[in-house]
Amino acid sequence: MIHSGVKSRQPHRVAWSRERLVHERSIALGQAIDTSTWHSYGSALNSYLNFVRLHDFPVEPTADTLSLFTVYMCAHIKPSSIASYLSGICQQLEPYFPNVREFRKSALVSRTLTGCHRLRAVPTNRKRALTIDDLNCVVAHYSLSIDHDDRLFVAQLLTGFFALMRLGELTYPDNPQLRDDRKLIKISTVKVSNDDYRFFLPGHKADKFFEGNTIVIHRQNTTHDPFKQFASYLLSRQILFPLSRELWLTSSGRVPTRSFFINRLKKFFDSSVAGQSMRAGGATHLAEQGVAPSIIQAIGRWASSAFQIYIRKSPVLIQALLFGRNTHRDRFSHH
Repeated sequence: MIHSGVKSRQPHRVAWSRERLVHERSIALGQAIDTSTWHSYGSALNSYLNFVRLHDFPVEPTADTLSLFTVYMCAHIKPSSIASYLSGICQQLEPYFPNVREFRKSALVSRTLTGCHRLRAVPTNRKRALTIDDLNCVVAHYSLSIDHDDRLFVAQLLTGFFALMRLGELTYPDNPQLRDDRKLIKISTVKVSNDDYRFFLPGHKADKFFEGNTIVIHRQNTTHDPFKQFASYLLSRQILFPLSRELWLTSSGRVPTRSFFINRLKKFFDSSVAGQSMRAGGATHLAEQGVAPSIIQAIGRWASSAFQIYIRKSPVLIQALLFGRNTHRDRFSHH
């Protein structure tokens, strides 16, 4: 029997049954990833299970099975989605088949996926980044409106743009099963000063442990000043719902959904603009001002690897970083 060399008094704890241990572990495993990600991964697993059933293969994954699954699915969906499918299958099956990730990383599966990309890949139609002119257009349209939902939309749009926020951080998913109250921004965390407003973002996609971030948006002497629009919304919200805890509320007293925001966005822009256009536009605007990529990454709360991918896949942002930095140097050299 092994004994610890350190003397310490351990509190008295009651032993759990194996059934309870397994049950509690299942709950913990279920919370290891975000609810929306878990939902997508569950869909990927269903695709895999349907594949092995149709082809009379064993459920236990092997490099050969995953390779054949890759070929089959690439004939039905975009190859760019298959990597996510394979990640979902690994996450869902790993508790039952511990070697599944080794098979996923095998040369057979990797080269099969690469070949499918070459054979079937199609150009990605990326949403364009919003611009300052776009913001001015929206602000001008609602400049005389006293409607609460109009004020909410404009405040969210400008806050999302200048704070590089994801749409999911400002709204609820349309699917009620994917909603998580822990991610809601609370009115109690809002602080307004003469120069800025700020609030606490309790959790987001890249924040696994809900440590949260404080979002700060500064006042600007412009038509699209986010401070002015936020103050207008906040006044309306406090009159209508002084006792509610959520920051963002529609005139019905409910947290705005993704559809609420997107439907209003579509009144001004075509299908080339979507929810991610706010975040992309804000990042591009900062780059044009000469802000260093590391600062943009920190403001947008991107993981290092995610931000590198984002830059590589966004030619508009690359151009802004190059020309914005040069413009910044030119300005500096004249002083």
